[in-house]
Amino acid sequence: MTTWLITGCSTGLGRAFAEAVLARGHHAVVTARDVTTVQDLADRYPDAALALPLDVTDQQQVSAAVTAGVERFGGIDVLVNNAGYGYRAAVEEGEDEAVRQLFETHVFGAARTVKAVLPGMRARRSGTIVNISSIGARISPEGSGYYAAVKAAVEALTLSLRKEVAPLGITAMVVEPGGFRTDFAGRSLTQADVAIADYAQTAGRRRKEHDTVHGTQKGDPARAAAALIDAVESSRPPYMLLLGNDASDAFRAALDDLRTEVDSWETVSRSTDFDA
Repeated sequence: MTTWLITGCSTGLGRAFAEAVLARGHHAVVTARDVTTVQDLADRYPDAALALPLDVTDQQQVSAAVTAGVERFGGIDVLVNNAGYGYRAAVEEGEDEAVRQLFETHVFGAARTVKAVLPGMRARRSGTIVNISSIGARISPEGSGYYAAVKAAVEALTLSLRKEVAPLGITAMVVEPGGFRTDFAGRSLTQADVAIADYAQTAGRRRKEHDTVHGTQKGDPARAAAALIDAVESSRPPYMLLLGNDASDAFRAALDDLRTEVDSWETVSRSTDFDA
């Protein structure tokens, strides 16, 4: 039996992760900005679930959630940084404050929770940190530049973290989901208030009013949750776990495109060193 702390459990993948962890008999600190949205989990699993309010942009709430989880269950074995939301805008359309808040939630919020759980994990020489990214970090669609940027930052942070904590018996991993049938493309998706007409055929096609994906995604959140738990419990957890056929296909296509680009410019790339 392990103890998981999962952020952003009110809906979507976070909710699915929490339900699956509890169903498998583990302890879970289930969190959301509005704790009433996760209280039913604590009511259903009174001995195994602890429902707490958590806004990952608030350092005091982050510290309090970790402390409460440790006091209740003795330690945090697995952290899942899932809290977040989408933001669509052409790069030129992006509003400064909205972009800052996006980075504050996805990047700095993840860093806060990681730093909060690491002292306990280091003391025990065990633990797993899971940072939820997106296939968007790999494919960077038009209109998702800022969202792709925060997820790419999370991935780079996680890779360095993985190298730093591996000698201490701790694992860090990234999860790149594709499209799942959640509220991500609905309630959890924000966008720039002003649309620039010149981007109508690129970023504009992905604005919420033109989106036809919501509610039709192929990904099953329950299956994603089962896959995540299996990966965490594996004897060799991956650095990166892709979730969904669309994510796997898009990732491989992006790798092929990148290799073609690198190969095309290799002569130039290798021409910049001093002569021996």
